[in-house]
Formats: sequence, C-alpha cells, structure tokens
Amino acid sequence: MQDVDVAGAVPDKPGPPLAATAKRRLTSPWASLFAVILAVLWTTPTLGLLITSFRPQEDINDTGWWTVLSNPSFTMENYQTVLDPDKSSALGPYFINSIVITIPAVIAPVLLATLAAYAFAWTSFRGKNILFVAVFALQVVPIQVTLLPLLTLYVDAGISGTFWAIWISHTAFGLPLAVFLMHNFMREIPGELIEAARVDGAGHVTIFFRMMLPMLKPAIAAFGIYQFLWVWNDLLVALTFAGPGAATAPLTKALFDLAGTRGNAWYLLSAGAFVSMIVPVIVFLSLQRYFVRGLLAGSVKG
Repeated sequence: MQDVDVAGAVPDKPGPPLAATAKRRLTSPWASLFAVILAVLWTTPTLGLLITSFRPQEDINDTGWWTVLSNPSFTMENYQTVLDPDKSSALGPYFINSIVITIPAVIAPVLLATLAAYAFAWTSFRGKNILFVAVFALQVVPIQVTLLPLLTLYVDAGISGTFWAIWISHTAFGLPLAVFLMHNFMREIPGELIEAARVDGAGHVTIFFRMMLPMLKPAIAAFGIYQFLWVWNDLLVALTFAGPGAATAPLTKALFDLAGTRGNAWYLLSAGAFVSMIVPVIVFLSLQRYFVRGLLAGSVKG
C-alpha cells in the first residue's frame, strides 16, 4: 500500500534525477542530428579554405572552391610562396615573432594573476574589496579606449615598436579576467586546508607554491589556452604597437599585409591562414582535456 500523509493525499513520486534527464535529452536522436548539422555548418567554411589553399591562382580568381569536384586541379605553389624565405611574402620571420610575443604574454598574466588572486582570497588588507571590485570592473573597459593613451606612454618611455610594448599591453588586457577566474577558483578551496597549513607553521609563500599551485593547474591551463589563442590571433594590438616593418610584427599583421596594397596577392591568404592555424590547433588539441577540466573545476572533491 502507498503511504498516505495526514491530509489523506498520496504523495507524489520523486521524478528522475536532473542529470539523467539532461543526459537522455542530449543523447536523443534529434540532439544527435542537430549536433551533426551544426558540425557540418562549422566545418564547411574551413574545408573550403583548405581546398582553396591548394588551388592555382587562376582557378581561385575565376571559380569557387566547390567547382573542384567537377574540375579538380591542385598545386603547392601557394604554400611554397608563403614559406619561401627568399620571397617578400614569406611568413617565417612573422611566425617566429608570434611565438616570441605569445609565450611571455601568456606566462606574465598567469603568474601575476595567481599571486594577486591569492592575496585577494586568503589575505586581509585595507581596501581589499574595493580594489577587487575595481579589478573586476576593468573587464568592461573596451580595449580601443586604452590604445591611444598606452601608445603615448610607450612613445614617451622609448619602447614603442618593441616587443616590450606588445607584452605589456597583452598582459594588462588579460589580467582582469585572469585575476577574477583565479580568485573564484581559490575561494572554492576549503579554508580548513589553509588553516591546517598555518597551524603546521607554513607561511604564505609555502602555502602558495606547495598547496595552491598544484590545485590551480586546471584553472591555469584553461586560462593559458584562452590567453594563448587570443594573443596569437590578435591583430589590433599588433597594428597599434608593433610598429612598421617585420622586426616585431606578428603573423596576423603579415596576413593583413599579404594581399598587397592593391589586393593582387589575395589568393595567398588561404595558404597563409592555414600556416597561422597550425600552432593554435596543436595547442588546443593537445591541451583540450586540461581546458575542459579547468572549465568544470571550481571545487575540491573528497
């Protein structure tokens, strides 16, 4: 017999768990069909770009990439042109510049953000809350608003057109989000762990390097991938602070100039675009499990 409450009504049976319901809906045939359609829509432009990068210049100028099915014609000339160091359109020096720009622009904000997040999360000082709100509010400041004042400062300091100007800019632009993410992650760590370490005589330096950093690996990896992709694909900061010439210009600026002043070399853009995609794709595919883990992290599991 079913249990009856005091009022004589039969209580409702508990429904299925929310996770089970979500899993059933996401694995339904309609959800799978939608995922396939979405994947095709996202992949088609990339496939067209790949096919175009192997087509001769005449075919690119006259017909679309889909005509390759009826008139297949492929060549490696486009890649040879953009990779030949003797050609003016060579991307090799710019490729090296992008690596030189991206690595410090990722390490610097991660290092500074983890230190600042620890201070905001586990230390007490006057004005901490106001300062944290100010850092958080910097996320809504458009980058375009800061370009001219920063350029003026760099010119006065004599570092305009150098790697230092680009490193400082990317670090400053990435810090607010990095501090916010690291702070939220640290606040999910049980305070009992910190108190136990302090009872054992550990100071802030020991707690940060021996306790916090190992726990922060997923969050650091997630932000590091995000920052890497943003800096690698950036064009606005490069156009503003890199200066003329190829001394400090990244790959995105080279692609911007690849078409020529009259657009007579625009057919090389497809090959150049795929050269610029090599490193981001390798980084994301090799670290995607850390990226997903960092997005899902935020609590300590027992």
